[in-house]
Amino acid sequence: MSELIHVYCDESCHLENDQMRAMVLGAVWCPATHRAMLARKIKALKKQYGLPPQFEIKWVKVSPGQLAFYRALLDLFFDEPLLHFRGLVVPNKQALNHGRFAQNHDDFYYKMWYLVLNRLIDPSQHYRIFLDIKDTQGQAKVTKLHDVLCSANYDFDRSVIEKIELVHSHDVLLLQLADLLIGAVGYVHRGLQESPAKLALVSYLRHRSGLRLEQSSLLKAEKFNLFVWRPQT
Repeated sequence: MSELIHVYCDESCHLENDQMRAMVLGAVWCPATHRAMLARKIKALKKQYGLPPQFEIKWVKVSPGQLAFYRALLDLFFDEPLLHFRGLVVPNKQALNHGRFAQNHDDFYYKMWYLVLNRLIDPSQHYRIFLDIKDTQGQAKVTKLHDVLCSANYDFDRSVIEKIELVHSHDVLLLQLADLLIGAVGYVHRGLQESPAKLALVSYLRHRSGLRLEQSSLLKAEKFNLFVWRPQT
């Protein structure tokens, strides 16, 4: 029976000239009918660890004081069969040669999102995709991404990929979870070492995922699927 799936997408250091080496895209998804229940579980974790309801889950905010909460949040993700993640890493944007492939960085950006999302699209289901608002180009990106995905899946009436919309991450707990997961992956690929709390959380993610995070997961990994993209040589 067809089911509506909600997909929550976030991106880190995706701009061409932001002086950051690695670009990371990621999506957390679950059945739409369970999103409220999953949000309640996250809210309960906040209360359990003494955090206010308005506390926003973000990788940049990981600190020693909240480390136990963030570990518990990773446990919730890995122990909850309804939650899934797929991430993509471009380890070194400076090594990209867009001219060789007659593309610009925007073209490349949409190709990477296609690689993230197309693998999780099942034509027998239908999807609503939510993307964090980051800049003034957001609506144009959403329109283009929707066109690309629908064309790739012959979804010309948009009955499979129903909608892609921009949302504010501070309003959507599962989008905040995506931010946390791509943040940890990005920390590894940028070779950062400054924060003991972030290093501890990376170590815990490695433990729970069974991955080193430097390489791709198995292609068919369902729970935590990671693709480390390499340019053609």
